Amino acid sequence: MRLSSTIGLAFEAITRNKLRSALTSLGVIMGVAAVIVMMALGDGAKASIEQRVASLGTNVLTVSAGSANIGGVRIGQGAVTTLTPADASAIAADVPGAHAVSPGVGSRTQIVGPSGNWQTQVQGVGSAYADIRAWDLASGSFFTEDDVEKASRVVVLGAMVRDQVFGEGANPVGQIVRINNQPFRVMGVLDRRGQSAMGQDQDDTVIAPYTAVQKRLLGTTNLSNILVAAQPGVSTATLSTSVADLLRRRHRIGLGEADDFNVRSPEEMARVLSSTTDTMAYLLASVAAISLVVGGIGIMNIMLVSVTERIREIGLRMAVGAGPRDVRRQFLAEAMLISMIGGVIGIAIGIIGALLVGKFSDLPVEVNANVVGLAATFSIATGLFFGYYPARKASLLDPIEALRQQ
Repeated sequence: MRLSSTIGLAFEAITRNKLRSALTSLGVIMGVAAVIVMMALGDGAKASIEQRVASLGTNVLTVSAGSANIGGVRIGQGAVTTLTPADASAIAADVPGAHAVSPGVGSRTQIVGPSGNWQTQVQGVGSAYADIRAWDLASGSFFTEDDVEKASRVVVLGAMVRDQVFGEGANPVGQIVRINNQPFRVMGVLDRRGQSAMGQDQDDTVIAPYTAVQKRLLGTTNLSNILVAAQPGVSTATLSTSVADLLRRRHRIGLGEADDFNVRSPEEMARVLSSTTDTMAYLLASVAAISLVVGGIGIMNIMLVSVTERIREIGLRMAVGAGPRDVRRQFLAEAMLISMIGGVIGIAIGIIGALLVGKFSDLPVEVNANVVGLAATFSIATGLFFGYYPARKASLLDPIEALRQQ
């Protein structure tokens, strides 16, 4: 029998009882739609994390103060004060592949402006910070190396801080704010960036020369972190090793002794976060795929019922020359047709559902063509797998016994 005739007979058979066929394909529809929506949410979350991590600079290392062991008591990360501006200068001068270096200190304090006050994170950084982070300015300019050397009382405001102490959309360049009751002149306002990969608001910050923060706000000479940007073509892994070796020599850390610093790159964080997101996406997709299995079982049940109801029809077909192969192909085509129709409808519902979730919620959504193709493949495979047993059972019927059935 020709393939077109087989498909025609299969279509005719499933349209005899439209309601039953529709209910049978419902499991496949829901399964395919659920897989597409869940994977779209997972891919969207992964893309969002990668975008936020990229905003930190994928070629940037963060050297932070480490922990210490005092009298057998382990003190947490950031407890030691061994990082110094001299370490930052040594990295810039002696580490091959280091493109730019920015020392860093931080202090959470109150900032007061003409329109209000706001508690925020004051970051003390070097003049290369804006280039390292690839952070553009909405207005004004960034401070210079001369400002860093003189510990000038100048700041660059994040958009959130600007809105709180000057008013939304104001241009505060040249005006004065007070930090810890000391006057600082506003040099510029940073472009908005939104949340970081860790969920922190990047716009809720004040940037100042690290020397000014050390002398005028903290009264300290050590650093809390050092940002190191790699030159083009230099891997962060190679740069990380070189920086760690240099700091171990400078801090006189012996073989086998624990480092008093930590070297991290956004790539490491991206791998961890992406791995977690992938795991959750696959878990959700696996749960959704159970619906496909349930739908497949429904197809098998209905096809077995169909075989029982159509025993006499099968006997007549065999009596007029149809062989077991023809019967098997017909029932297998019916199962696959039900599954394919359900798959097509499920794909449409899944894509529309994913887009609606992205439009009416804050969840990131990304519909992947590969996922759609995989869902379509699974819907076809479901019909093939769960339709084979009923089709085989029909093909093994004895035509004489089948004709005796009433």
